[in-house]
Formats: sequence, C-alpha cells, structure tokens
Amino acid sequence: MGKAAKKKTPAGKAPKAAPKAKRKAKPAVAAAAAKGKAKVKAKVKAKVPKPLRKAEKRVLTPLAAAIAVPGAEAAILDRLWHVVEERRQAGDTMTSHSARLLARGTAKVAQKLGEEAVECVIEAATGNRAATVLESADLLYHLMVVWVDAGIRPEEVWGELARRQGISGIAEKAARPRGILRAAGTSKLP
Repeated sequence: MGKAAKKKTPAGKAPKAAPKAKRKAKPAVAAAAAKGKAKVKAKVKAKVPKPLRKAEKRVLTPLAAAIAVPGAEAAILDRLWHVVEERRQAGDTMTSHSARLLARGTAKVAQKLGEEAVECVIEAATGNRAATVLESADLLYHLMVVWVDAGIRPEEVWGELARRQGISGIAEKAARPRGILRAAGTSKLP
C-alpha cells in the first residue's frame, strides 16, 4: 500500500482517493501501450518450460513434408493391397518381401502384424511422433498382407466401417453375437 493509504484522517478514516477523470488515450499512446502488451505476451511465451516447448514442437509440428508427397491419401491403402495381391500371385520370393512373407504361411503373417502393432504402441506410448508415423506405415502394410493372406478385399473392411459409422461403439459391442464371447472365452471384450 502507498503512504496515502496508511495516513488516517483525524476522524480515523482513510482519505478518499480523488476520482479519476476519463480520458481517451492518444493514438500514439495507445500504440505504445499495445506494443508493451505484445512484449509482455512475448515474455510470457518465453517462460514456458523447455520440456513443454519441446513436447509441443514434437507433437504439434505438422507433417507438411509427408503431406506434400504425391499420392499421400487414404486411397494408397487400396493401391497397396493390389500390389501385395499381385506379389502373392507372382510368387517371386527372391525379389518380393510380400511374396516371401506370404509363402511362410498365415501364422508368420499374423506374427509380423502383431510385432508391428507392438512396435507402434511402444513408440506412441513413449511420445515419439516421428517413429509412430513410421511404425504406423509398417503396421498398415502388414495389415494389407494379412488381408491378402485371408482373402479379404479392402472394400469388405470399408463396408464394415461404413456400416458402423454413426453407431455408438457401446451399442455396437452390445449387439455382437454371444458366440464371439464364448469363442473368446471371456465376457470382458472391450
């Protein structure tokens, strides 16, 4: 408190402050005040803890370079499925990773999908955004290999996704046949 607030009048009351006159700020004064506020905001922004700034940069940085790649769209999954199917039909295990993997059988194909899923989960859990993108691409590739191995066409999966669109996940799970629960040996399906 200022000295004026501490002084007491003879009646034991603090003196009243003089009423402030309302004045419009001059344009130059208003501009200077706005500049001062901008500096204060800049100082506040600079005081964000370094670990938080690093996390924001890592998480919020757009993948502009990846988005700029021609063909970077959802239809790439359909094209990838067709390439894997062509490799399966050609059966050239010497030059095609897809053909080699498919030749090893369903168990190996499924195992590879599981491995890629775990790697993707680990990267996501540790907050490694760039590695999560890479592992997601691996996971989607191996999912396409599983579909080819099982004889599943992408249109079948897209149709199922379209059927579920707009349905509550809780309602959809409640409508699942009980046979699925018995086969799984549990009633604790998510």
